[in-house]
Parts: sequence; C-alpha cells; structure tokens
Amino acid sequence: MTADVVILGLGYVGLPLAQEAVKAGLSVLGYDISARVVDALNSGRSHVDDLSDDDIAAMVAAGFRATTDESEIRGAKTAVICVPTPLSADGGPDLNAVESAVRSVARNLQSGTTVILESTTYPGTTDEVVRPLLEESGLVAGVDFNLAFSPERIDPGNKQFGAHNTPKVVGGYTPACTERAAEFYSQFIETVVRAKGTREAETAKLLENTYRHINIALVNEMAKFCHQLGIDLWDVIRAASSKPFGFQAFYPGPGVGGHCIPIDPNYLSHNVRAKLGYPFRFVELAQEINATMPAYVARRAQNILNDAGKATNGANVLMLGVTYKANIADQRESPAIPLARALAGLGAKISFHDPHVETWRVPGVDVLKVDDLEVGVAEADLVILVTNHSAYDVDRLAGLAKRFFDTRGVTQGDQAIRL
Repeated sequence: MTADVVILGLGYVGLPLAQEAVKAGLSVLGYDISARVVDALNSGRSHVDDLSDDDIAAMVAAGFRATTDESEIRGAKTAVICVPTPLSADGGPDLNAVESAVRSVARNLQSGTTVILESTTYPGTTDEVVRPLLEESGLVAGVDFNLAFSPERIDPGNKQFGAHNTPKVVGGYTPACTERAAEFYSQFIETVVRAKGTREAETAKLLENTYRHINIALVNEMAKFCHQLGIDLWDVIRAASSKPFGFQAFYPGPGVGGHCIPIDPNYLSHNVRAKLGYPFRFVELAQEINATMPAYVARRAQNILNDAGKATNGANVLMLGVTYKANIADQRESPAIPLARALAGLGAKISFHDPHVETWRVPGVDVLKVDDLEVGVAEADLVILVTNHSAYDVDRLAGLAKRFFDTRGVTQGDQAIRL
C-alpha cells in the first residue's frame, strides 16, 4: 500500500500532525517502535492529552493505521520524523531516537521521497547527521530525494492554536527541497513560512524557546527581590502590561517544565560551546535561575510555617497540581518533583492532589495521594498551589486552608500568600 505520508513517532507531536493530515484526506501511516502504543492506536485509544479516544477512533475510521513494521515506510511519498530528543549527559541533545528513525527511513528510502525532521535539535543536525545517514542508501539529498527540517510547535493543552493554525516553518537542504516540504504541509496547515535553509529553521525553534526561557528567568529573579522589598510583582506585571507596545508579560512560578523550555535552549548553548568554544551566557544564567526556583519555593514554604510557629519538620504539606502546566496530564520536567524533594529534605510530609494524575511517584520521597480535595486542603498545615488547573476554585480553597501558598499569582484578596 502506498501512503501519502508516514509519521515516525506517535507522541504529542506526531499524533496531532497525523490527525490534521487525515482530516485533509491524505492516506496516513503511523510508525512507532512501541507495540503498546501501536496496538492502542489501532484500537482507537489515545495516549496524549490533546487527542481523545474518539479522535483516534475517527482517524482509524478514516484510514489511519499504525505499525511497528519499518518495511511499510517504503511505500510513503513523505516521511516525517517526530521522535523525542531529550538531553544527554553532556547537556546536548540525545540523538539516539532520531538516528534510529532515520536509519529506518534510509533502509526503505526510494527516489522522490520527501524526508522531514521535526524533532528539536541543534543547528546543523539535518545536514550533518540526518543527510549522511539517508545517503547511505545510495540516494543523494536534493537530487534523488528531498530533505527538510520543520520544527514542531505543539503546545499541549492550547485550545486556540493547534497543528492546523500554528504557522509551520520549513527549511530545506536545497530551495527545491523547501518547496516540496512546503507543498506537503500546505495541504493541511494554514500558513507555511519558508526559511532560508535547514540551519535557519533549526535555529528558529531554539530562538523561540530561548526567548521564553530568558524572560521567565527575568521575572523569577524579580520575584525574589520584590518579595524582599515588599513589592507585589503580580501587580507590577499587571501595570506594565497596560503598555500597548514594547512589553510582553511573563510570569514567575515554581520552576519551568515540559518538553521545550527546560530542554531546547540547552541545545543551543551546547552547540555554541562545542563549535565556537565559548558559553552562551544568557542561556546558562537563565537555566541557573530557573533551576533554583523549586528550592526557593521550598524555603518560602519553610518561612511561612515558621512565621506561624510551625516547624517544617513533620508538617503536612499538600501540593496542588503536579503536571508541568495546567489542564494536561503531562509531567515531563515538572518542577513539582524537585519541589517535593526539597520539602521532604526539610522534613515535611508530602501529599498531592491533581485531577489529571492518578499516580505520582517522586524517587526517594513518600508521597500520599489526597482523594477528597477539600478535606485534604483543610487538614494540611500548608497548601502549595504548584499548577493552577481550571478545576481548582483557588479562592475557595485558599479560604479553606490554614495556610495557602500561591506560586502562580491567581488568588484574589489576602487569604493566600503569593510568590
């Protein structure tokens, strides 16, 4: 069977892309090395936040199929690689999954195929790593097959922007490669933005998240000294946001998490050090500041308890929301984990509640799950709002709590202590 596209990696990036392609009438094959994931999808069951079981069932009914058989890649006109790129031990991207996926494509590569990498990585990966592996097939990029990079821009839980209406950046190995990739995405994505080449497209993604990383670090640093100076930073941000130009609001919090902000800027920093021999100081400082926030929140929690004449050692601390962002189940790089460790290190007894998480484990820390939210809030010595899920009526909960520490600045009035 010939497919219009095979998508390698059926996670939070690959599945929404597959869904949009299916909606546009393309024949879509999904490839993943996990038999569990493949079997679940073929049975109409989702494993990502943004797609429901009904969404997957509709895709299957429209012809979508998942497989673990790499030989089926051979029949696809386009292959899109959407596999994870976590940090390696040296701070650079771990390309094992990318290289494995590329080799699977290379073993089945045919003349005329368009190959697109979406996995976030350092500038030069498409040309220096992906292209040579593909050319081991005997085919030549830009001559026998098309090669491009198009950074994923998925924002899990975002109800306004998804794969269809988020502009797609595309940079090819040659101008013709750019056009072939752009033509492919234009079938089901509203806006395609052509970059000069693969390196420019790779760097664009890193710039987007480095910009956010640095600005979050700025307000996190301000949160610390504003607290010491008795300044309400949340009111400062509200006032500054009234300026209709030259300002974008960023907000402090207990730390950064997820698949992008704590990870992507490090790719750029690692690449600068490795290739140019000097540090990307903005990124490394931002990383240092953001990484200290869980410990800072734990110290603030200790001070709140001390001010109430309550020792942190033996205190019952309830953490509300343990995912990395609101209204999703994704726990990757969540600051809740280092925060729980820091609190436990001070002797606190940790419990948690999260409407999206059934089981939460923190290595080395005993964590109790609270089923009755209001009872748990009322009984805890300190409640810390870590992630503000929409299911939480934060002002009501703050009123029920003995002490309520709001790290997200969402409570009103004086019933809570804000970061």
